[in-house]
Amino acid sequence: MADAPYQRQLFVCTYGSWCRLDGSDEIRAALKEKTKAAGLDKEIRVTKSGCFGQCGHGPMMVTWPDNVWHSGVTMADVDELFESHVRGGAPVERLRYHAAKPGSNKTPEVKAKEAAAHDKQD
Repeated sequence: MADAPYQRQLFVCTYGSWCRLDGSDEIRAALKEKTKAAGLDKEIRVTKSGCFGQCGHGPMMVTWPDNVWHSGVTMADVDELFESHVRGGAPVERLRYHAAKPGSNKTPEVKAKEAAAHDKQD
């Protein structure tokens, strides 16, 4: 079995309107730029991701192989995330996401908006 092509991979949710409206595209681009500027782009991959099913907690970022989820990430958090977790291997505890239960953990506000949108379609 071959080794993984990267030591670490950052998945940033850029799917749908929730994380994207909160700036996840800019966060992903900034992390990608920092990774390249640090000369780590051959070891660390920053990837667009689809939905993690935790809408309303975003922007979300999942780090592999660490299995660490960060939530509510902002542009102001990018430097700390990069230095602490990407370079140093230590998650940023104040941003660390702990799901209430396995599976979808969308916030009640998101669920209500989705239900209203679904009702309009019927």
